[in-house]
Amino acid sequence: MNKLTLFAIILVSQVCFGQKANRVITKQGQITFFSYTSVEDIEASNNQVLSIVDLSSKEVAISMLMRTFVFRKALMQEHFNESYIESDIYPKATFEGEIQDFDTSLPPLQTKLVKGKITIHGVTKEVEIKTQIEYINNVLVLSGNLNLTVADFKIKIPPIVAGNIAKTIQVKFRFEYQPYEN
Repeated sequence: MNKLTLFAIILVSQVCFGQKANRVITKQGQITFFSYTSVEDIEASNNQVLSIVDLSSKEVAISMLMRTFVFRKALMQEHFNESYIESDIYPKATFEGEIQDFDTSLPPLQTKLVKGKITIHGVTKEVEIKTQIEYINNVLVLSGNLNLTVADFKIKIPPIVAGNIAKTIQVKFRFEYQPYEN
């Protein structure tokens, strides 16, 4: 009888609480971007990126406030927020997508394609991102990089500084997820 009771408790806990265990979250994901030109390099980082992954549906969601990017020069940060990204009008960027062919039972290191839609500066674009997925000390880590074209997101660069900003921006990301708890 004790074995039957134990089995029933395990079964009920899996049914009732299984959904929660399938979601992981980070509130301190890291995204950096880099613009290289012969005139000037521009680099910024954001360590306050929110992301959640539903392991059962393989869906990924990312949200970040644009004002939380930090630059080496305060003037670059001011221009980024006021003139280019227009953070007052478009305060955040988002991504919603799905990890293709992801299987949590496979080896702890996998490279998978993540397909989805990224929204920056009020413009949504479909992207495919080659992403490294690994488990480090039972922590799910997603990392990778992609290139984004400034013109695709209708970000206007004044002609006088156009030579200072690359037309394609290199973006790197790293997210370390913990189990999601309400």
